Amino acid sequence: VQPIIVARTGSRPPYQIVAGERRWRAARLAGLTVIPAIIRELSPREAVEIALVENLQRADLSPLETALAYRTLIEEFGLTQSEVAERVGKSRSAVANTLRLLDAPEPIQRALAAGEISEGHARALLSLPDASAQLEALRLIRDRGLTVRQTEDLVRRWSARPQSHHRSTTNVPLEFERATQELQRRLRTKVELRRGARGGRLIIHYSTLEELQRLLDELLGQSDDELLG
Repeated sequence: VQPIIVARTGSRPPYQIVAGERRWRAARLAGLTVIPAIIRELSPREAVEIALVENLQRADLSPLETALAYRTLIEEFGLTQSEVAERVGKSRSAVANTLRLLDAPEPIQRALAAGEISEGHARALLSLPDASAQLEALRLIRDRGLTVRQTEDLVRRWSARPQSHHRSTTNVPLEFERATQELQRRLRTKVELRRGARGGRLIIHYSTLEELQRLLDELLGQSDDELLG
């Protein structure tokens, strides 16, 4: 049995388990009366830090629970990300990536906690530039059952496209924004999709009557004579 870590309390009981309580309970259930232990002289703060690091070794911690524990070690115990990584046996980049989950919008954190998406999904979503894009991608993951790889592909495509001037103010879903951009490319004129409280407007710009006629021809598939007659 791997030794547990105990600290002197200066009172009764004389020792407090700092790390290894699960091993101690398992030993009791197995009928063992003696198990190896390491006695450490620790301040209460040091004991809490060791217990927290020990807790991080558990396999059943959720990604968000792990991220919160990392943040506690950094903010309350003054550790750097590199020091946290060394204590828990992870790379610094792995610790940094897990901490980023706490920056996700609340709906993404709720979906992750509920098991609707995985940590890989959440990390991919955080690569998008703003919360509105992240939440729209979350909706697509739910609606289409996207895998992590499919989500990463989606994020790459969205990140590579030009940013829409109206997206942040009109709150247009990203899939409709893409369709609007494709319509603009095909019609060779400016197209805007404006969303309001009750519906919205699809605006197709033209500068001359001749251009209007061309647009009508392309949209309706009719000749000039048919439209004017």
